[in-house]
Amino acid sequence: MGIESIIVWLIVGAIAGWLAGLIVQGGGFGLLGNIVIGIIGAVVAGWLLPQLGVNLGIGIFRAIINSAIGGVIVLVIISLIKRA
Repeated sequence: MGIESIIVWLIVGAIAGWLAGLIVQGGGFGLLGNIVIGIIGAVVAGWLLPQLGVNLGIGIFRAIINSAIGGVIVLVIISLIKRA
């Protein structure tokens, strides 16, 4: 894995985490937190969406959309844990 791949992961994670934070009110965690949420969201969506038979887009846009969906799932779970 080259440095370019890592940079793309960070950019996609930041965008996806930011989008997930917009969708889930009060879910923003700043730049570093958004990157982490986006990357964790990518892992969650990368496992969950194929299980459900969902295939969204191609290329970098697919990565951003999938990561944002996964990020929303992660943020909802975090908010449920905080309430308990």
